[in-house]
Amino acid sequence: MTDFCLLFMGVGTQEIIIIALVVLLLFGGKKIPELMRGLGKGVRNFKEGVNGIEKDITDSVDSDQTKK
Repeated sequence: MTDFCLLFMGVGTQEIIIIALVVLLLFGGKKIPELMRGLGKGVRNFKEGVNGIEKDITDSVDSDQTKK
């Protein structure tokens, strides 16, 4: 994990710990699970949207190929 942290825009372990503490201080322990749950739902909705667009494109391509 340390290698990943060092490669991620020069952010090291100490910086990540400081960022986590600041987030904890700003939002409190009770709000963080709610924020993460909302973030997870947002990511899930984004993935479903991307998959829906991919399905529409493949369906369109398939229907164009069957017309020829």
